[in-house]
Amino acid sequence: MTLDSVVWDRLVEHAVGEYPNECCGILVRDPTGVIEVIRIRNVQDEMHGRDPSRFPRTARTAYAGHPGDLKDALERAELPGFSLTAFYHSHPDHAAYFSEEDVGQATPFGEPSYPEAVQIVLSVYGREVRDVKAFAWSEERSAYVETAVRIA
Repeated sequence: MTLDSVVWDRLVEHAVGEYPNECCGILVRDPTGVIEVIRIRNVQDEMHGRDPSRFPRTARTAYAGHPGDLKDALERAELPGFSLTAFYHSHPDHAAYFSEEDVGQATPFGEPSYPEAVQIVLSVYGREVRDVKAFAWSEERSAYVETAVRIA
């Protein structure tokens, strides 16, 4: 996965700006090949506030994308000539890895909802992005596997 410097800067800005909470969003490629960064509001704290027994984690350690934001972003990705490139989120004060929780969100029924979309995780410590990793769905392995990330 190659991220140009503009996209990378927007991802870093979002992850650092939401710290110490997790951020989340989507990357959509337009018909000219330009990747758009679409931020999705993390409503995990709202869910936790309404029902802490059902949603024990806060936005500090989890994310839940705002349904309206997510719907709008996915509709944009379905426009003629557009494509869904990736989902992204941050791990505040933790390494960049695709956690069991992340896999569960990406594969709610045992298979990926969007197998073509890469999953990007940014590791943020003290308002500094220290690492980024990407994970792509492998049909062969029926799992997400780490794939190279290059910042151009």
